[in-house]
Amino acid sequence: MVERVFVAGVGMVPFTTPSRSASYDVLAEHAVRAALTDADVGLAAVQQVYAGYVYGDSTSGQNAMYRVGMTGAPVINVNNNCSTGSSALFLARQAVASGAADCVLAVGFEQMQRGALKGHWDDRPSPFARFDDVLDAVQDEGARDVPMAPRYFGGAGQAYSEKYGMDPAVFAHISVKSRRHAAANPYAVFTGALTVEEVLASPRIFGPLTRLQCCPPTCGAAAAVVVGEEFARAHGLRTDVAITAQAMATDTSSSFDGDLMRLAGYDLTVSAARQVYETAGVDPRDIPVVELHDCFTTNELISYEALGLTGEGTAERFVLDGDNTYGGRVVTNPSGGLLSKGHPLGATGLAQCAELVWQLRGAAGDRQVDGASLALQHNIGLGGAAVVTLYQKVA
Repeated sequence: MVERVFVAGVGMVPFTTPSRSASYDVLAEHAVRAALTDADVGLAAVQQVYAGYVYGDSTSGQNAMYRVGMTGAPVINVNNNCSTGSSALFLARQAVASGAADCVLAVGFEQMQRGALKGHWDDRPSPFARFDDVLDAVQDEGARDVPMAPRYFGGAGQAYSEKYGMDPAVFAHISVKSRRHAAANPYAVFTGALTVEEVLASPRIFGPLTRLQCCPPTCGAAAAVVVGEEFARAHGLRTDVAITAQAMATDTSSSFDGDLMRLAGYDLTVSAARQVYETAGVDPRDIPVVELHDCFTTNELISYEALGLTGEGTAERFVLDGDNTYGGRVVTNPSGGLLSKGHPLGATGLAQCAELVWQLRGAAGDRQVDGASLALQHNIGLGGAAVVTLYQKVA
């Protein structure tokens, strides 16, 4: 086992809407080239590649990498739904930490189609059948006409509001905060300011969710170069940002007990986060900046508690007091998050990685969180997998 694993370089392209996007291989190429340049390392030094995407034919990762160069290094394609990018990073870190490789590239990309997420295979068992059975048992029959993702996360938000007696309008404040943060991010898709009234007046989708509380389908790519300490020292690479701890969790039976918060991944997040905090010996309330999975405003609020950023049942006050933004206790999603930056599924986890590396380097511009030395990343995919990663600034 190597002593430490570092992120030597990151890169991403501005996210965009499907109607304006280049093809996935072009997006990935630009992100990879940016990461290699940032790391000051050539493609020939990369010993393994983990390529993450959700929608696309097999070996799309190879096709994307061939645009950068053909070195013969193995390319492994990864799909874990919305946590795909972080799953690729998880595998890259494992390869380096185990000593199997010294320099590994993780790249995530997505060329998404317009409209709500949907499955493409109707001639075989759905991986969501078990999840859908729980939803159908809990929600009214009319809900079955609603797209899948809002049913899950809108249902989870409704369950939270009922459990703790929270006004569902509180969720709208998260969209307002998201846009305010995104205004300083040149990679974000939606940067115009919003008011709570505008968010609540947008078309109702499901439960407490309105359209402006749902992440849009977008396209994009991001990448990271992950290296071991000995390799970095030998090649003069950056060692200022380390992956201190990382964990991935998958569903247990608790996900299917009828609690819609658990069905949407609450327990996965709790499990992965606890493993990270125990490994690193870190209290979550000492972490100043977090990129978390805000596919919907409801999931951001629920994730505050699942990650231990605030106590159970206290997220309403956490939001209304501004403890989730600059000047508060922890800046959540300084990038604008999925709600405003966009959510190209395979790219999201590595875009979160890029943002937090820039934050720890002090290179985030107007988004910079002053004095950040620790940063937490949370990326979840239904079906299910949650990846939580802790980064640390190294003197």
